[in-house]
Amino acid sequence: MNIVLLDSYTLNPGDLSWGPLETLGEFIRYERTKPTDIIERAKDAEIILTNKTVITKEIISSLKKLRYIGVLATGYNVIDVDAARAAGVIVTNVPAYSTDSVAQTVFAHVLAHCQHVGDHDKAVHQGRWSDCKDFSYWDYPLIELADLTLGIVGLGHIGRAVGRIGYAFGMRVTAFNRSELNDVPPYITMTSLAEIFNDSDIISINCALTAETEKMVSRKLIAQMKPSARIFNASRGGIIDEQGLADALNQGQIAGAGLDVLSTEPPSADNPLLTAKNCTITPHIAWATKAARGRCLRAVADNIAAFIDGKPANVVNR
Repeated sequence: MNIVLLDSYTLNPGDLSWGPLETLGEFIRYERTKPTDIIERAKDAEIILTNKTVITKEIISSLKKLRYIGVLATGYNVIDVDAARAAGVIVTNVPAYSTDSVAQTVFAHVLAHCQHVGDHDKAVHQGRWSDCKDFSYWDYPLIELADLTLGIVGLGHIGRAVGRIGYAFGMRVTAFNRSELNDVPPYITMTSLAEIFNDSDIISINCALTAETEKMVSRKLIAQMKPSARIFNASRGGIIDEQGLADALNQGQIAGAGLDVLSTEPPSADNPLLTAKNCTITPHIAWATKAARGRCLRAVADNIAAFIDGKPANVVNR
């Protein structure tokens, strides 16, 4: 089996073993692949693996030996799944490998806004505490999470993990999900999207980017938030109207935002959120703990092994 990995670097910059994939066939990997190089590099591939390298209809139709595309992630919007289906090419993803890491990152942003540990640490090392007349000082309002309302948009694996953490902090947890759910934890109250934005102190976006959810968090919806509320997104940047969010932050309509994702990555220098007030941004690292990346790599290998065995798993284009 000829296996070509087009963009290996982000999954494994050198701290994981490629052994699980090397045992499955002839394994060739490239740290990064330009769009113009994909066909040449994958011309003999039966299996293509990609994280964020886009696989279009034209590429699929040009690769005559291609039988399988494995996405090294949960989201698979980088693949033309309809074209793959039409060509008889199976597409698989890796669900739920980063659940705990992403939920952890959501609350890293939440706590950065509530306690400002980084800001105060920097001030202490600059001598502020040594020069202080009192035993204590704080430069920002300090916020206790207990009894605040956490609103979750998208109650999948990650949304539920976010809810568990919020509940452990003593928060009231509410959630909106586009489809009806039958197994909602007893500490989560299901509600509408409008009520999430009207009533929540903390909003966490944890849904997939689809045609229905693109810019779902609109300027109008953001305007419904309380002035003291904050919004956090560790799912996909395209779910939020970025200019609308930046305007709301700069005009003081809401208190803050924390983002691990933007609509274009890497972002252009003129993305309005890069200069927005009270906005923390991390470079799409929620998924990237070593533990989560290791689970992803092993799951990719398991998906390929299942395909070779004639029992493909985690297929997204049946």
